[in-house]
Amino acid sequence: MPGIGLLNEKPLHASLKAWYSQPGDQLEVALDGFVIDIVRNDQLLEIQTGNFSSIKPKLTKLLGSHQVRLIYPIAQEKWIIKLAKEEGQISHRRKSPKRGRMEDVFREMVSLPLLASHLNFSLEVLLIKEEEVRRHHDKRRWRRRGWCTEERRLLEVVDQRLFATSADWLGFLPQGLELFTTQDLAEAATMRRDLAQKMVYFLRKASLIELMGKRGRANLYRVSGA
Repeated sequence: MPGIGLLNEKPLHASLKAWYSQPGDQLEVALDGFVIDIVRNDQLLEIQTGNFSSIKPKLTKLLGSHQVRLIYPIAQEKWIIKLAKEEGQISHRRKSPKRGRMEDVFREMVSLPLLASHLNFSLEVLLIKEEEVRRHHDKRRWRRRGWCTEERRLLEVVDQRLFATSADWLGFLPQGLELFTTQDLAEAATMRRDLAQKMVYFLRKASLIELMGKRGRANLYRVSGA
C-alpha cells in the first residue's frame, strides 16, 4: 500500500524528494495532524512546488515547536511538451523562452514575510531544469487555448541557495544601493519592475528595509538600521 500522502503525489514533487533526501531520513511522516515530506533529525523538510499561500497555515503551526525548512524549485529552464490525443504520444516539444532566477522566489514570499525572521524557519531555493507536460481539453479552451498543465518533471537541479538569516535575504540587494526606489532596484538588479516591487514589499514587511521618505512621487527605502 502506498505511503501516507503518496497517492496524489506529482512527479516533480516525488523527484525533488528523492533528490533531496539522505540516508537516515524519514519520509512521509504523520506529525501534529500533517504529513511531513522529510524528517531529518530534529528538522522538518517540506517541498512546495505550488504557491506559498496554500502552505502558510501548515508552516505557521509547525514552526511553533519545530525547525522547518521549505524547499522551493524555480525553473531556470523549461521544456514544454504537448501530448497528442493518442495516449502517451508527444505531438510537440519546445523550449520556453522564459528563464527563472533566484529573485522569482519573492513572487511567493510576499505571502510569508513575517516568517523570514522566525528562528525556526529557513528556505532553500533550487534552480532546476524541468519539463512541463500539457494535455488538450476541449472544454477548457478559455485557458491557453485548451492546453492545461498535467504534470511537471525534473530534469536537473542546477543550483541551490539557502535563506536562514536576515543577511541572506538582504544579499539580494545590489552593492552600492543605499537609498533606493523600486525603479532603482529594478535597474540595478536588471529585473522587471513588478518583481522589484514584490521584493521591496517582502523586505519591508519583514522589517529588513525601511521607508525613508519620497523622491518625487516614489517611495525611498534603505536597509533597516543602516
